[in-house]
Amino acid sequence: MSDLYIYPQAVCIAGVDEVGRGPLVGAVVTAAVILDPANPIKGLADSKKLSEKRREALYIEIKEKALAWSLGRAEPHEIDELNILHATMLAMQRAVAGLGITPDMVLIDGNRCPKLPMASQAVVKGDSKVAEISAASILAKVTRDREMVELDLQFPEYGFAKHKGYPTPVHLESLARLGATAYHRRSFSPVKRALGLA
Repeated sequence: MSDLYIYPQAVCIAGVDEVGRGPLVGAVVTAAVILDPANPIKGLADSKKLSEKRREALYIEIKEKALAWSLGRAEPHEIDELNILHATMLAMQRAVAGLGITPDMVLIDGNRCPKLPMASQAVVKGDSKVAEISAASILAKVTRDREMVELDLQFPEYGFAKHKGYPTPVHLESLARLGATAYHRRSFSPVKRALGLA
C-alpha cells in the first residue's frame, strides 16, 4: 500500500471496488470490506497487480479476517437498461447495504460515489492506496473470474476462462462467428454488431 493517502476521520471505514465494467459479458461485480485493525492482512494490493494464486490466497484470508464483507452485482440486463456507470453505482450500493456492520465512512475506488446513507469519498487509484479498497478489489475480481470460468464450461467456444469476457480479438472473433449468448451485454457496441442491432 502507498503511504500517501490520509484517511478521513471515521470510526468504521468500508472500502468498495468493482470489477467488470469493460467486459462484453456477465455481471459487474462489486465488494465492500471492513477490515479488522487488530487482525491485519499482509500483501494487500490492487487485484490486477497480483498473481491469480496470490489473489486466491488473499481472498480466503480477507473473508476470514475482515470484520464484515459483502458482494454486490448488477446483471447484464440491468447494465443494458441503466448503462454501465449507473449499473456499477447500483452494484456498489448493494454491496454496502449487504454489510453486517454499518460503516460511518465508505471509501470508493475511482472518481465518483454512489448515493449512500452514510458519508463517502471517492479515491482515485484507491485500490493501490487504501487497504480496504484493495481487499474489496480482490474479493470482486476473484468472484467475477470464477464466474467466467463457470461460463466457459457452458460456452467453451468463446474462451471466457482466458479473456474473462473482455473484448479481446479472440472474443470478438467468436462473437462475430457464433453470435451472442444470453449473458452478453446487448448495449455494448461489439455485441450490438454481432446481433445486427448496430
